[in-house]
Amino acid sequence: MPNVFGQLQELLKPGRVQIASVVSVEDGMAVLELPGGGRMSARGAATVDGNVFVQDGVIQGPAPDLPVFVDVI
Repeated sequence: MPNVFGQLQELLKPGRVQIASVVSVEDGMAVLELPGGGRMSARGAATVDGNVFVQDGVIQGPAPDLPVFVDVI
């Protein structure tokens, strides 16, 4: 018999925190560019050309301006 509670916990896990560059900000929504080149929208406070931490579509806060390396598998 499957563990239904364990399956529910897996579904509700928060996503991982990512770093992104802010491309534009309008009406509390920011367009972010991820290190791999992808783009996403997130809500929260950000400044254009800054770096932020983002999790599940919400900006968590500013990120330092450090080099980011993407490991392609």
